[in-house]
Amino acid sequence: MIVQIVILAMIAAFLGLRLYSVLGRRPERDEEPMRRRIEQPDPSAKQLPPVAPRAAESGSASARPREVTPAEPNTFDNSAEIGVRAIIAADRRFDLAQFLAGSKAAYGMTLEAFWRGDKDELQQLCDADVYEGFASAIDARLAASETVDARLIRIDEARIVAATLDGTTARITVRFLADIASITRDADGNVIAGSLDDAIEARDLWTFRRDLTSRDPDWLLDETDED
Repeated sequence: MIVQIVILAMIAAFLGLRLYSVLGRRPERDEEPMRRRIEQPDPSAKQLPPVAPRAAESGSASARPREVTPAEPNTFDNSAEIGVRAIIAADRRFDLAQFLAGSKAAYGMTLEAFWRGDKDELQQLCDADVYEGFASAIDARLAASETVDARLIRIDEARIVAATLDGTTARITVRFLADIASITRDADGNVIAGSLDDAIEARDLWTFRRDLTSRDPDWLLDETDED
């Protein structure tokens, strides 16, 4: 009899443990249920921002006209807005921020090529008329046996002041405000103009041109002037 009671007690204990493991124990008064802890996000954890939907592909019925969204405030004059919008409408690949970054790079590359007297590089960056102007100045400098040592210290501003679209040809004029230090020496190495210690402010108006139907993404320097 005693043996039967012990066996029954062991069976009851075993069943109790099984129920305990399957259903879980009831939480104490100050304890949160385990399931709730898993479902609730950790308030201290960093939440990823929602992923924006991809822009509609070209030709999609849901595609919308692109808006002019400058990378920085005041990147173009009000008078240039109509032209900028026309270029964006005609070329969906056109990006205003990339253009301004490229124009700054072209400004520095063109000046440095001119100072070095590198006609080959200038020919790749400029159209025929502008190239001829730079090439003539380089030839005159060589004829006078003069050398130039110049440095572009910084570009303080690159701002679009005009933009036009004539057929498929886009033209954008950028005003550059830059600090440049330069010195010119004669054949004997004597300084005849300039100083590397004092930079001067350059105010240039450069117009870049591109055929929007061309596969070549590069813009050519079409005109140079002073502001």
